[in-house]
Amino acid sequence: MTPVEEISPISVEELQLRLEELVVDKDWDGIRELVEDIPVPEITDAFLALDKKNRALVFHALPRDLSADLFAYMDVDRANRLLHNLSDEDTRDVLTDLKPDDRTQLLEELPGQITQRLLNLLDDDELKEARQLLGYPEESVGRLMTPDYVAVRPDWSVKEALDHIREREPDSELISMIYVTGPNWKLLDAIELGQLILADPGDLVSSVMDETFVSLAAFDDQEEAVHAFARYDKIALPVVDSAGILLGIVTVDDVLDVATEEATEDFHKAAAMAPLKKTYHESPIAWLFRRRIGWLLLLIAINLVSSGIIEAYEATLEQIIALAFFIPLLIDSGGNTGSQSATVMVRSLATGEVKLNEWLRAMGKELLVGICLGVAMGLASSMLGFYRGTWGLALVVGLSMASIVLVANLVGTILPFILTKLKIDPAVASSPLITSVADAAGLFIYFGIATLFLNAGII
Repeated sequence: MTPVEEISPISVEELQLRLEELVVDKDWDGIRELVEDIPVPEITDAFLALDKKNRALVFHALPRDLSADLFAYMDVDRANRLLHNLSDEDTRDVLTDLKPDDRTQLLEELPGQITQRLLNLLDDDELKEARQLLGYPEESVGRLMTPDYVAVRPDWSVKEALDHIREREPDSELISMIYVTGPNWKLLDAIELGQLILADPGDLVSSVMDETFVSLAAFDDQEEAVHAFARYDKIALPVVDSAGILLGIVTVDDVLDVATEEATEDFHKAAAMAPLKKTYHESPIAWLFRRRIGWLLLLIAINLVSSGIIEAYEATLEQIIALAFFIPLLIDSGGNTGSQSATVMVRSLATGEVKLNEWLRAMGKELLVGICLGVAMGLASSMLGFYRGTWGLALVVGLSMASIVLVANLVGTILPFILTKLKIDPAVASSPLITSVADAAGLFIYFGIATLFLNAGII
């Protein structure tokens, strides 16, 4: 089904101008009426375009539930700046109305002193809830879950369950899934609301249970949640502790945010840089420098190996200067081949298509692929070698290309497995790292074959 896109009746620029006019007129009711039918993302964009004074006045005029939604759409830096301009009462209202998972995200990313100030504004129940959520490891499912769900008992009648759902609905984030728990809150089942609606009101809830459900552990990595949602095609999954006690739920919108963050991190790591935790425009020059310099210095060290190999075979180069012509062709082809195989394997490991213990099977398959690629590229490059020199040079170039492509393909395949085994994100095995490794291996293979043929008098 194609999702229906919510379209704003006016543009962001028009909304900003109307808000400024209403502030000048002090028409606070007009502000509430203006934003009534406008999607929250557009309201947020127009709100952030206002100057500091007008932002505070508009924020006061907005309905409380809309203020919380608007706050949830802001990035942490902007939310932090806005909090400085709000009174304790306004801040308490915002935190109270924020969804628990949004509140947790805000609290864990703000500076420590501000986080403590905000925690002090929460009432006892909300403080306990926030600290409980914050007690889970970073990037764990526990940090992602919300305790706003609807639970029923198996010995209730369907009518009692539906009455309870109607009563709890305003306080729950999602009611399309209903969770059945025992007296100790142990999760017994997860059933769809439609099953209860279609059941006889006098039947027990247990009559519609099949006790087959998928759950997440609170200490699982958030990537596990992404994989689970993709595998089971759910809009919400329950979160349990080691004893099976229901702690909360994770919804698909939160998982989509995680998937986006993970994909962005992998892009950064694939370019041999530490992941950015802020947007590009919010990242200062010093921060960008620190994110990138470490890997670049490491790659320099790896590339020194290539320089050393060239120096070691300097005598061979002096005898046949034509060999230098093919260095960029051969090492670039090896780097490209290795990057391809590494990208395929990193993606397969990330999606669970290939398991860590299947490395030997993957190596066998990529060995055959590498042979095919090597033969094809070796034949093509040998013709270029013959054009630039003799049949002996053509043979050296062709054999070197075939060997380099095969080795680079196998290195690109096995390196993600090794990094995963070492608990290192295999995304770092992509382009820069694999290219540097393939360069060194390619030069060693090329000059080794050339020296062998030179000593045999073939070239």
